[in-house]
Amino acid sequence: MKRNIPPSEVTHGHRDYELLRAIADDITDRAGGADALARKVAAMLRSCIDDVIMTPKTGRRAYGDLEKTEKTYIGTRVEIELRAMLRLPKGRLDTVILGHDVDIKHTMGSTWMIPTEAVDQPCLVLAADETRARCYLGLIVAREAALSLSQNKDAKKSVSAEGFRHILWLLVDHPYPRNFWGTVPEDAVERIFAATSGNARVMQLFREVQDRAIDRDVIEAVAQQKDFMRRLRADGGGGTRDKLSAEGIWLLNGHYDSTLIGALKLVHCGGSEFIAHAPRSERECTIARAHGLLTPDPEV
Repeated sequence: MKRNIPPSEVTHGHRDYELLRAIADDITDRAGGADALARKVAAMLRSCIDDVIMTPKTGRRAYGDLEKTEKTYIGTRVEIELRAMLRLPKGRLDTVILGHDVDIKHTMGSTWMIPTEAVDQPCLVLAADETRARCYLGLIVAREAALSLSQNKDAKKSVSAEGFRHILWLLVDHPYPRNFWGTVPEDAVERIFAATSGNARVMQLFREVQDRAIDRDVIEAVAQQKDFMRRLRADGGGGTRDKLSAEGIWLLNGHYDSTLIGALKLVHCGGSEFIAHAPRSERECTIARAHGLLTPDPEV
């Protein structure tokens, strides 16, 4: 997405303000408020992109590795996921909001392509900037004056530079999670997926990535097994947690070990996240024992 977004002119007095404001308020209410909308959209975009990249199965680590058809499919996924997230019905265009047919457009580029059937109709536009991990969500009535003069072979026109002034923004330059695998060194990724079993891959993941919260979705993708959560538990010395502890690595969960994570002053770890930590001092071992960590003490 372009870095310099012009100020929106969709305020009181703008011909489309009342319509777009009403739709924006309905979307926000459906999401559970502005903060919830931002959180859900950010997570949804990350999921849609990662599900197409499929790092564990393909070895690809970035959006740029995708085929053209796969990049196009991300837009379809976003449309479907957004409707489900906001509990919106299918309509003549992509959905219906407050009785208005609304087109949903997503881009990983700098603008959106508007089909002829969506001209003069409200459009819900989303964008994901993978390079900067920033996302955008807005509403525009796709009037001819807001579109480019030229069109592509499908007779679609893009939202012009001037057209950006007629977008009512709900999210602008908002952060969303980076692709996890794009932040892990390539040689580490290779070592993780070189393991032949799900348990071995998960253990290697926590050896390679420590002191960082890792979501269970990432772990599930690495394990490629339905019972992957069972392997993370202590299991009389045979579980992943036991084996890592024997190597001097504690495996902590953001739900069950939240007080210990806080006492060790590790990064925030959500309830569905795990963090691997190799203690650096006897003091940390003392803290762990005080919080009931029963796994063998590693050498420090």
